[in-house]
Amino acid sequence: MIQLGVLSTKYHRLLSIAAILDVFETVNSFCVEEGGAPTFKIHVLNADDDHKGFYGGYPLEELDDRTRFDLIVIPAFAISDMKKAIRDNGAFMGWLCDVRHRGAAIASVCTGAFLLAATGLLDDKTATTHVDATGSFAASFPSVRLQADAVVTQDQDIYTSGGSTNSFHLLLLLIENYCGREMAIRTAKYFAIDMDREQQAHFATFNPAPSHQDELVSQLQERIRRDYAQVSTIEELINDLPSSRRNLARRFKHATGITFIEYLQRTRIEAAKRVLEQSSGGVLESMIASGYNDEKTFRQLFKKTVGMTPSSYRDKYHVRLQHIHV
Repeated sequence: MIQLGVLSTKYHRLLSIAAILDVFETVNSFCVEEGGAPTFKIHVLNADDDHKGFYGGYPLEELDDRTRFDLIVIPAFAISDMKKAIRDNGAFMGWLCDVRHRGAAIASVCTGAFLLAATGLLDDKTATTHVDATGSFAASFPSVRLQADAVVTQDQDIYTSGGSTNSFHLLLLLIENYCGREMAIRTAKYFAIDMDREQQAHFATFNPAPSHQDELVSQLQERIRRDYAQVSTIEELINDLPSSRRNLARRFKHATGITFIEYLQRTRIEAAKRVLEQSSGGVLESMIASGYNDEKTFRQLFKKTVGMTPSSYRDKYHVRLQHIHV
């Protein structure tokens, strides 16, 4: 039987743990229906000695080294302050390193990747997280090979997933690896999950909140937010700032996780997406509103950033909005 540990972290997202438990319980029920024994022995693990009782029908277990775990799953966080989430869940970090050293696979759901990365176990490994948290993640953990558009990553037996429903794709991958392709397909059908999602870029909303103390970088961020459609080059935005281009580039990437050219491009593409989502928004209108004047360049950057063409994005989200208002 596979020993599965699900962390009951502080500030975890309730839906995240509920989904994890539901999926693995369902797999166990399928195994019993087929005349076998449950595949997973599920443990819900808690680092707070004062917090006893049950979670989802499972007794909350303390962290210890008596059980040799095969797989640990870290849920998503329900708060946006990842520094606080990591700090207040510090008791898990050393334990995660210990169980990893003893051979356990580890998987993180969505922003749970921040806690996993803080242990150092993701250093020099590929990872993903919620698409809107990738900038903060990249800035906080430069040693991790972030794949911002990925739905799921697997590097040896360390796994991560993107946000929200992408967690189901992570769980399906785990089920396929531990139980086989047939069980993964049966589970996907039961939960009505499309198994062919390959990227999460079009779910992103580029609206970076200031999470740093660099006033010069904040000035440039505000200029980009205000003037992105009027400027032709980044030099127009930085020519009077009291810093060399090289120094500002270094500080900007350190503070935001991306270069200021990428930041400008993503701000423009986000503006184009808003136009395409509106009832009257077309590709040409979105190009002009976002500050581009070359349609080929605009289409290439849009597809690279969003993962689909402007026309496909409009068809996907403009139509949906129409249905909502019917």
